[in-house]
Amino acid sequence: MAESYLKDLKKQLPCAAYLNGEYGFKDIYAGVPVIIGKKGVEEIIEINLSDEEKKNFSLSIKAVNDLFDAAKKIDDQLKN
Repeated sequence: MAESYLKDLKKQLPCAAYLNGEYGFKDIYAGVPVIIGKKGVEEIIEINLSDEEKKNFSLSIKAVNDLFDAAKKIDDQLKN
């Protein structure tokens, strides 16, 4: 990742990226294929997922949201 960023290689790599509607999710970081160049994550690659893959990805997003909700109960500063 660092090499692709530093040398502007624009390599496709798996990375936790902020989703803003990609894969049907907003306002969450998730592991997806991206293009990394000198600007960091320059593009999120949306691949076609099977129904089973979509289901599993949704379960993964739900698990992250549930964990974050639990963390907010522990630390009030996370609520903002």
